Amino acid sequence: MFSAAKYIMNSDPAARSIWEVILTYSGFHALAYYRVSHWLYRHHRYLLAALVAHLGKQMTQVEIHPGAKIGQHVFIDHGTGVVIGETAVVGDYVTILHGVTLGSRRVVDGKRHPQVHDHVFIGANAMLLGNIEIGSFAKIGAGSVVINDVLSNTTVVGNPGAQAQQRKFHTVGKNI
Repeated sequence: MFSAAKYIMNSDPAARSIWEVILTYSGFHALAYYRVSHWLYRHHRYLLAALVAHLGKQMTQVEIHPGAKIGQHVFIDHGTGVVIGETAVVGDYVTILHGVTLGSRRVVDGKRHPQVHDHVFIGANAMLLGNIEIGSFAKIGAGSVVINDVLSNTTVVGNPGAQAQQRKFHTVGKNI
């Protein structure tokens, strides 16, 4: 958990110390509750997992289903109102702002929530709905409603979400 707090401290210019993150960041606390509830869920202790998740929701205002799969160094900034559904998958180094929903579009058996790959940024109050994939290094704009797959290195904005641009990464500098 210290490495997660250190990552948040390095990612958030408002964070003044690792102890500030550990003691006061609701997104950090929500992920701690999630890690415990997910462990219980994986060990078929469903009621206890649901109780821990419920306590976490009451304490942090972030609702993460114990069955969701969340990677390392996820940063839930400001936290309030975030909802992550049961079959959602969130990769490593993902930033999620307040009010984000990773939800389903209809009641079906099996996979029904988004899969978010590594290094994705999801803006405030965005809704990612259904069994969709969000590619690595994508950015989802605030308030966007995304119901289709998003390519890697793409920015999506609006309702319904439309791919606004494809970013190309290249190195600038001298060859020695």
